[in-house]
Amino acid sequence: MNQILKDRYGVKIGEIRDEGSRKTVYDKYGVRLGYYDGRYTYDKYGVRVGEGDLLAALLPRF
Repeated sequence: MNQILKDRYGVKIGEIRDEGSRKTVYDKYGVRLGYYDGRYTYDKYGVRVGEGDLLAALLPRF
């Protein structure tokens, strides 16, 4: 199930998609920013960001 992330004005800023056992976050252009494997969150380079689901924190701030 996909989850659309919007800013306070209702503009799409990203999307979280379930891909098998992973949840992956994409920006509004469809660029993959990172994933959550059920225990840890990783950025787009595969570097562990932290424990737990921190996908929304990977979205850029405007």
